[in-house]
Amino acid sequence: MNYTAAEDRYSNGMKYNRCGRSGIVLPAISLGLWHNFGDVDNMDEAEKMILYAFDHGITHIDIANNYGPPPGSAETNFGKIFKKQLQGYRDELIISSKAGYLMWPGPYGDLGSRKYLHASIDQSLKRTGLDYFDVFYSHRYDPNTPMEETMQALVDIVKQGKALYTSISNYPADKAEEAYKYLAAHNTPCLLHQCKYSMLVRDVEPEVLEVGHRHGVGLIAFSSLAQGLLTNKYLHGIPENSRAAKSTGFLQRDQVTPEVIAKVSKLNAIAEQRGQTLAEMALVWVLKDPRVTSLIVGASSVSQLKDNLNALNNTAFSPEELREIGIILNA
Repeated sequence: MNYTAAEDRYSNGMKYNRCGRSGIVLPAISLGLWHNFGDVDNMDEAEKMILYAFDHGITHIDIANNYGPPPGSAETNFGKIFKKQLQGYRDELIISSKAGYLMWPGPYGDLGSRKYLHASIDQSLKRTGLDYFDVFYSHRYDPNTPMEETMQALVDIVKQGKALYTSISNYPADKAEEAYKYLAAHNTPCLLHQCKYSMLVRDVEPEVLEVGHRHGVGLIAFSSLAQGLLTNKYLHGIPENSRAAKSTGFLQRDQVTPEVIAKVSKLNAIAEQRGQTLAEMALVWVLKDPRVTSLIVGASSVSQLKDNLNALNNTAFSPEELREIGIILNA
């Protein structure tokens, strides 16, 4: 069945924030395809999530070359959905991809060399069927490749018309500043810095946020629910079907300590007072900082995505709430 986007997609509550000093705004919540869009996943549900997202004002889709599993399959599957349903809306979408993690065997399938980045974007464009990406990232800092080589590759990718904007992800603050200066000097200023940021992981606060703000770069956050820790899932221990119960994955059993559960329980009490779930409060807590442009959410179902969007119904914090939250987080 041919898809027609909802007529009220830009008037149903989504907020748009400017990316630093650029001409681009992004939705406060972006859809990430890190999980649940690989070949092992349900493609009918994946398609429903992408269309639901667009119908509710999510104009930014975040992918990377290695998302799956297997690596590359999220791009391929997105490309199929895009071709089938979204081609007519291309100019209303910001589609991002990245390269920086292991993608193919041998010495040229990883990190930040010119060869890897150029080969990666060509492969990613082929998998998605797109003519260009709106945003293309260096997915992580590579200490073994000169900064000039990695950044010049991004500059050339933009000049070749394969991407409109350059961005970086997971860079330390000092290296991010080097990247910003190089890109600005070559007339392709950095649009975004993508970092892990949540109530429980706040490494970006001392320097990364401030350096980005100083250079007019927006911060886009991921893992703002701390792999599910900042939901009601772990309030009473580790459920058998949860991420932490599995031996594989990014959240391990030893991270769900009694201290973390106690902290999460106190945060949950504040969320309840606000009339929110813990997850909803955790998402808007990240967005309270004006230097944060957007946060990327993953979802395994339309209902989960809908729950995430509900967070935007209550984004204001009182000074007392922020004080209480600060005491809990800093304990």
